[in-house]
Amino acid sequence: MARTPEEFRTKQQIDVRVLHEVVGIDPKAGRVRVVDLSANREWWEPYDHLLIATGAVPLRPKVPGADAAGIYGVHTLESGIRLRKILDESRPARAVIVGGGYIGLEMAEAFLLRGMQVSLVEKAPQVMGTLDEDMAVHIAQALTDRGVTLHLNEGLEAFEVRDGRVRAVITSQRSLETDIVLLGMGVVPNTDLAREAHIPLGERGAVRVDRRMATQVEGVWAAGDCAESFHRLTGRPIHVALGTVANRHGRVAGMNMAGGEASFSGVLGTAVTRICSLEIARTGLQTRELEALGRSFVSRTIESHTRAGYFPGSGRIHVKLLADSDTGAVLGAQIVGEEGAAKRIDVMAAAITAGLTAQEVSELDLGYAPPFSPLWDPLIIAARLLAKDAP
Repeated sequence: MARTPEEFRTKQQIDVRVLHEVVGIDPKAGRVRVVDLSANREWWEPYDHLLIATGAVPLRPKVPGADAAGIYGVHTLESGIRLRKILDESRPARAVIVGGGYIGLEMAEAFLLRGMQVSLVEKAPQVMGTLDEDMAVHIAQALTDRGVTLHLNEGLEAFEVRDGRVRAVITSQRSLETDIVLLGMGVVPNTDLAREAHIPLGERGAVRVDRRMATQVEGVWAAGDCAESFHRLTGRPIHVALGTVANRHGRVAGMNMAGGEASFSGVLGTAVTRICSLEIARTGLQTRELEALGRSFVSRTIESHTRAGYFPGSGRIHVKLLADSDTGAVLGAQIVGEEGAAKRIDVMAAAITAGLTAQEVSELDLGYAPPFSPLWDPLIIAARLLAKDAP
């Protein structure tokens, strides 16, 4: 763990109570119902301000056999430790992963490193739905090159169960025999407590908040994966379950609860990960989001090097930029490449936040040395080409 309850108490004077569960909220009386799980004791605890930070819970499929033994998710520290123990003790040879997002792909690599036979089922036509298909194809290729069998455009229909344990995954096209199943189907806001207390939720199921992270109930705030955010480019409410966003939520909520003045400035959905030696990053809006919004846009995709081509360790990098057709403002960026690729996304997140055009990005004074970049950074190359199609 990053910090212990004792550290919170001694260094920050915060009374952290583990093995305590809040089972009810009474906003009118300003109190919560608390259960001490270690002592089996229950009471009402009063509050002046209440922060709901109940996070998110993994999606579980509503198909036959979903409750069988051998079907796992990885969402908490405890679930990860439990799964690793099972893998160490039973040493399964075959795994089927349901879902091709961040968790599913990261677990596919983890299973490969254990020498397991891995199949991945995804109902969409691509893995990593937060990228455009022409960028996600590089990730799919890396996975298949390492032995993962991808079953795209296949929906989950059922789990075949024998003797109480999962034995196969039934998709819309085939039956996949397996020893274990890993669910990576995403998460939904954990808002049962808020709903039961009649605290309004947004259309995406997260707790509705304003830019101060206040709910529509006096004295009640919400932050993290259970709460709404809003997108910087659209101004619309969205749900983004990322640790960076949760921390920013908490900081804003905490300052306001303590009597300060802070406002949440929104998100771009900036995210990075690494799969099979590929670094993957994205920020802003992608093609299908822009199309759904009816926005007129242009895009450019380039392939370059992460370092000077002659420098040892230089790898390939793919960069895709999207910009508004009328104004030239950059609206989105996606990067897939080898070592040194991913953190370039921070430049684009800053550029989009500042409202820079493709032309302005192409003129940025970025650092150069052969161990870090070609003379013309891949971002500069992509922006220069994009600027030819945008004002």
